[in-house]
Amino acid sequence: MTKIRMNTELRNKLFNKMKNVFENEDTQEREAYLQAREEVDLEYSVAHNLAKRVVSRSYPPEDVSVLRTFKKKYGSPCDVVAKDKCFYFAHNEDKDEDGDITETKSHFDFGLFGNLNGSEYSSDDGKRFAFAYYREDLKAMDCNPDIYAQQSENKDNPHKTKHVDECTKALGHSGSSYSSNDSSTGITKTFNDQYYLDVIGTSYCRSRAIACTKDEYSMFERWRIAKGNLVTKHQTWIDSIVKQCDQLKIGLKAYRYLSEGIELATELGIQVDEAELIRTNSTGLTIYNPSNLASMIKGMKNKHQSREAKILARKQYEESLN
Repeated sequence: MTKIRMNTELRNKLFNKMKNVFENEDTQEREAYLQAREEVDLEYSVAHNLAKRVVSRSYPPEDVSVLRTFKKKYGSPCDVVAKDKCFYFAHNEDKDEDGDITETKSHFDFGLFGNLNGSEYSSDDGKRFAFAYYREDLKAMDCNPDIYAQQSENKDNPHKTKHVDECTKALGHSGSSYSSNDSSTGITKTFNDQYYLDVIGTSYCRSRAIACTKDEYSMFERWRIAKGNLVTKHQTWIDSIVKQCDQLKIGLKAYRYLSEGIELATELGIQVDEAELIRTNSTGLTIYNPSNLASMIKGMKNKHQSREAKILARKQYEESLN
């Protein structure tokens, strides 16, 4: 059999096939990532149910109802009820070294792109969480949700920015993550809409500390830690794939023949159909198969061939490939 030489297209096809296998293998790193995502779902449910109780203590539903009635009656002067998904929770159960009571507070954002460090402003951490949480959805939309993990040691660059913007747009994120006027759409809107609660006041949440107990505050922290853990586990998993792919690229680049790449795949337990690779390859057969290459070159030599003869020759050549 004629040996098929490697080319860029064949290398890419082999690489992508093996990378896809790496990403779907049941490894410890992948399992830890999936478990972390399940833990996020659990902690989100617990934290939000708790938030409902805490917020309703400060803003009783009956007061909210009365104020809405007044708004209908008196208009904008009584427009003081709004929905929000981020809150400053605070407790006063700690003491400093002098024995004085201290306030412990932080910003907790239930939105998909909410910050993970207590700031009311969005950041890359919120994007990392959103991309890790909706990884499969983003992959299905031809986006790269692993871009932050893949570029963890690199500064911002056009390649990174391009993929981050594509993922953000695909998720429908828009506007400020802490604004009640969030104009997000699609997946982000569906996610965020689950977590809005009624609050009373006209100022931003940073000036609206809501009282809770120390134990309740710890439960909110546990939820936010779970979000950060998902980002960490995603990073660890993708790191393991990147290391494998780096070695894979080196090997495939060194191989001269397709058979060597297929042998590598076989050794890795990955089944590759050589005929399928060649059949779907745009240049492999034409250029590297001697008989086909010879036929093509011979056809190029006949400068006085009629148009009909050229069409017939091309048709016969294409039929010979099937």
